[in-house]
Amino acid sequence: MVSSDRGKAIVATVLALGASSVVSGCKDPVQTRYEPSDAAKSRGLVAIEKTGCGSCHEIPGVEWPRGRLGPSLAGFDDVGLIAGKLPNRPGLLAAFIRNAPAIKPGSTMPPMPVTDAEAQDVASYLYGLDSD
Repeated sequence: MVSSDRGKAIVATVLALGASSVVSGCKDPVQTRYEPSDAAKSRGLVAIEKTGCGSCHEIPGVEWPRGRLGPSLAGFDDVGLIAGKLPNRPGLLAAFIRNAPAIKPGSTMPPMPVTDAEAQDVASYLYGLDSD
């Protein structure tokens, strides 16, 4: 049997360790905010329009078409998960833009005919939507 004081100390230690692991597992949203350059955002909009992303998605800054097959991308920089499953990080988003089914099997978004650089620029545009 554990003494009352020792039991309290064990519980306090476990709670402190648990709290510190939870806090260290979370990132400060300000530190994780990606601020793309204006040039990258401009190139991204060109790639979005050239590729026809607006055929499936409503995208701020793209007047036509305004697709409804895929989700609206308004406010994308505040979305926690890509496709409801993947951490919203620039490199992962660019890879998803290029070949969604390879990144998230079963995705209905087809592979897109963009280069790595264009995918990174598209990601920059999406992250910059609410930064203006």
